[in-house]
Amino acid sequence: MRRNDIVHFGLMLTALAAAYLLPFELLLLSYAILGPAHYFTEISWLHDRGYYLPHRGLAAAIVGIAFGAMFVATPYWSGVLLWSLFAGCAILATATDPRRIMLFGVLAAALTLALIAADDVPFAIVGVLLPTFVHVCIFTLVFMMLGAVRANSPVQLALVGLYLAALLVIVIVPPWAGTVIPALARIGRENFGSVAPALGSLIGMPDLEFGGRITGLLSFVYTYHYLNWFIKADVIRWAAIPLPRLIGIALVSAASTALYFYNYDIGIVVLLAVSLAHVLLEFPLNALSMRDLGRMALRTTKPAAA
Repeated sequence: MRRNDIVHFGLMLTALAAAYLLPFELLLLSYAILGPAHYFTEISWLHDRGYYLPHRGLAAAIVGIAFGAMFVATPYWSGVLLWSLFAGCAILATATDPRRIMLFGVLAAALTLALIAADDVPFAIVGVLLPTFVHVCIFTLVFMMLGAVRANSPVQLALVGLYLAALLVIVIVPPWAGTVIPALARIGRENFGSVAPALGSLIGMPDLEFGGRITGLLSFVYTYHYLNWFIKADVIRWAAIPLPRLIGIALVSAASTALYFYNYDIGIVVLLAVSLAHVLLEFPLNALSMRDLGRMALRTTKPAAA
């Protein structure tokens, strides 16, 4: 077992333990302390790789949509916007032939219009869960599985199993619903409270509340999502950037965290666009990772030729 794998196990178990001890506080503190550093370093890393798009300039349009999404009036249309952007990024990232891009784009637009016309598709749930729970939990799981399969590593597969087991434990035996700092519980409910009913509607539990179970789940997946990114510095080399840029990122991240501690509500408002932008800019990579994982799964399950 590599030293990095041992650290990985330790960080995952630490995040799980902290999610049980301080579920409300951990969620807000991770979001304020680890979140900004994650946003800026990942955007920097994606920039150096062209955002996995045919043209780097398309990222400017994505960032513009991130800012525009902040002013969308209803959760429903926010969900339509995010769904459409994810579909578009998936097409641009995975299709290389211009004719295929155009064909898939027309098909995706037709499908989206059909879903809107159906009037019973829960786009509001998409708008809430895609940039939150899906981003930090499902896409993290996809990256973990893809890395384990590519490396053919039993240890990394065990990490995936531990991650799934941690999620199951939190759901079955939820953390306590109390809080050491009541103000953080209020802020958490105001800013993450919509995740509980959205997730509840998705899994058939419409009465799901922002209590110990959901808070513990969110605090674990957000904290581990951030830690998983930072621990991969020597693998994907996100820190291998010019020193002035690294210093600039460190200063902006520290200033962002300081803003949260000065006034958390103001920090949420100011950093919302950056947070959403990093989620949307990751869409092409998410699509590529899901495609590659699906291909590997098909090769694994395909019967050998006689």
